[in-house]
Amino acid sequence: MSDRTGQLRGAVAAGSRRIVDSAAFGVVVFCLIVGNAALLGAETYAGAVHDWHAPLKTAEHLFLTAFTVEILLRAAAYADRPGDFFRDPWNVFDLAVVALAFMPFARENATVLRLLRLARVVRAARFLPQLRIVIVAVGKSLPGTVSFVLVGALLLYVYAMVGWVFFSSADPEHYGSLGRAALTLFLLITLDGLGDAVRAGLEISRWTIVYFASFVLFGSFLLVNLLIGVVINSLQEARELETGRSDEVPAPRTASAGAEAELREQLAAARRALDGIEAGLARNSRL
Repeated sequence: MSDRTGQLRGAVAAGSRRIVDSAAFGVVVFCLIVGNAALLGAETYAGAVHDWHAPLKTAEHLFLTAFTVEILLRAAAYADRPGDFFRDPWNVFDLAVVALAFMPFARENATVLRLLRLARVVRAARFLPQLRIVIVAVGKSLPGTVSFVLVGALLLYVYAMVGWVFFSSADPEHYGSLGRAALTLFLLITLDGLGDAVRAGLEISRWTIVYFASFVLFGSFLLVNLLIGVVINSLQEARELETGRSDEVPAPRTASAGAEAELREQLAAARRALDGIEAGLARNSRL
C-alpha cells in the first residue's frame, strides 16, 4: 500500500512539475497577474464600478479561482517531498496571499481584500529575474539601512541642537525648537534650499558657513554614499544568490543506500526460497 502511495505521489509530482516548469504556464500566470492589476485599477473609477459591478465581481472570482488552481499545481509538484515546498519563500508568499483571501475576516473587510489583491501584483517579481533581484536586495539591505538610519538620526540630533543653541533667537521659524531645527536640516540633506539657508546664516555670523558646510559634507555626501554602498553590496549578494539558484540542477530522486540494501536482501532471500523449492521438487521426482 505504501509503495502504491509513493508511486502515486511520484506520478502526481512529475506531471505537475512538467506543467509548472513549462514556459506556457509562466506566461499564463504572468498574464493573470497583469489582468488582476488592471482589474484592481479599473475598480478605482466609481463610474466603472457602478456600471460594471457584476462583471467586475465575476472577474475577481475567476482570478481567485485561477490563482487557487495555480498554487495547487505548485503544491502538487512537491507531492513526493512536501517539506521542500515551504523552503521556497515565494511559495510561502503565494500560498499566504491566496489562502488569506478565503478567510472570513478578509471576505468581510473590503480594505483587507483589496490589499491582498494588491499583493498579487507583487508576485510578478517571481517571473522577472531582475525585479526579483531588486526585491531580494531590498530585504538584504534592511540591517544596513537600520544602521544608516541610526547614524543619520544621531547626526541630525547633534546638528539640530547646535543650530538651536546658536540660531533659535535669530531665526525661530527654522531653529526655534529641536523639532524645527531637525526638520530644517533634514530638508537640507537633499540640498533643497541650501543657498537660502546659507545666506540667512551669513547674516547672523560668518562662522555659520562652517556649520552648513560640515553638515552638507557629513549628511549629503558621507551618509548618502554610505547608503549607496549598502544597497550595491546587497544587490551583489542578491545577484549571486539568484545566479546560484538558477545554476542548481535538481538531482534525480534515487533510493537511499539503506533501502537499496534492504531490497537486495529481500531478492536474495527470494532466490534462496526458490532454490529450496526446486531442490524439494527434484527429490520428490526421484522418489
